[in-house]
Amino acid sequence: MLRFAVPMIVGDLLQQLYNIVDTLIVGQFVGKNALAAVGSSYTLMTFLTSIMMGMCMGSGTVFSINFGKNNAERLKKSIYTSFLLILACTAVLNLAVFLLIDPIMHFLRIPLEVYTLTRSYLWIIFWGIGATFFYNFYASLLRSIGNSVTPLVFLGISATLNIGLDLLLVLTFQWGVAGAAIATVISQIVSGVGIMIYTLIFYPEFHIHKNEKFSEPGLLKEITHFSFMTCIQQSIMNFGILMVQGLINSFGVIVMAAFAAAVKIDSFAYMPLQDFGNAFSIFIAQNYGAKQSKRIKQGIRSAFIITVLFSISVSAIVCIFAKPLLLIFVQPQETNILSIGMQYLWIEGACYFGIGFLFLFYGLYRALRKPGMSVILTIISLGTRVTLAYLLSAIPQIGIIGIWVSVPIGWFLADLVGTFYYHKLKSRQQKEQNVLIS
Repeated sequence: MLRFAVPMIVGDLLQQLYNIVDTLIVGQFVGKNALAAVGSSYTLMTFLTSIMMGMCMGSGTVFSINFGKNNAERLKKSIYTSFLLILACTAVLNLAVFLLIDPIMHFLRIPLEVYTLTRSYLWIIFWGIGATFFYNFYASLLRSIGNSVTPLVFLGISATLNIGLDLLLVLTFQWGVAGAAIATVISQIVSGVGIMIYTLIFYPEFHIHKNEKFSEPGLLKEITHFSFMTCIQQSIMNFGILMVQGLINSFGVIVMAAFAAAVKIDSFAYMPLQDFGNAFSIFIAQNYGAKQSKRIKQGIRSAFIITVLFSISVSAIVCIFAKPLLLIFVQPQETNILSIGMQYLWIEGACYFGIGFLFLFYGLYRALRKPGMSVILTIISLGTRVTLAYLLSAIPQIGIIGIWVSVPIGWFLADLVGTFYYHKLKSRQQKEQNVLIS
């Protein structure tokens, strides 16, 4: 399970480089307004990407279960059905964000001094949404059958291209945030189209013939259920973050810039925990389909041990090296930005085991055909975070610290509910003499 997860972890860390490189270059060479603009855009794009990623992850669970059952015909039909479904949703989403770009920016409370920069960056970035769909769909497909290396290769190529184009367009051509956005879109197209062509060439067994296109009864319903439940879980999580971003923007450009830099480090630090949770989900789903209860039990125990050890290590690194990490994005003379950013990292960084457990619960319940529970945990986590952020930050003596502390509180409350439900589910299965978890 860990060997399978490592390429996924490295791959998503490379994917994070898209916006991190943009943030680094514009923060160091363009200025704090550009840093604030790109940072606000990152939160919005994470939300939009989470919609497609959630649907692809949900479909991937169905792929994994059918792969575990060795049901090749149903696997092909599920691939065809989910591709058309998610493609249609992506097209609608892409059109909507172009039409609603200004209302979205007003919702995010983008300050006037960075409004034009943010709008310019977003307008270009939106052109890469389709490519992001292609990458996430085919990456989920390949991972569901045990191939986590190929998505990594394409991301490696794309991330390298993104860095080169950023240096060329921002530093040499001096196109500012527009150049950073163009570099990202081109790189996304390379990874999305590249992995699609690779899959079509090297996996002919997934090609569906004309007489196979019609789904069997219940398949569309199953795909839709898994895709939309996981999509809801992912989008609720990131919509909550988007609402918090709007609150942060109301504190001004300095806080926006500090959050923009700190959240990149934060995301980079706990991204391996999220990817390990996804790999864990695929492992459980395949063995659930194959009815391998012993491997499921072993996988659950191993996953929680690995999460604890990794969380402790990363928490120590982020807390100790908070300032040097921020200096990657922020110029040394920006002392206020550094101070606020360090405050955020010390609070969040000390609590990574909370979100690590939460990612495992998401993956476990998705794999056990209970994606609704993942949605409930997300609502608890994000509902707590958003509510407390708005309430606490309104108290003058607390201010922005209230935004930071609301995050781990939300994680831990969701973990408590996830643990309680796990024991309830285990007890129910033991009574039914259908023990798959322990």
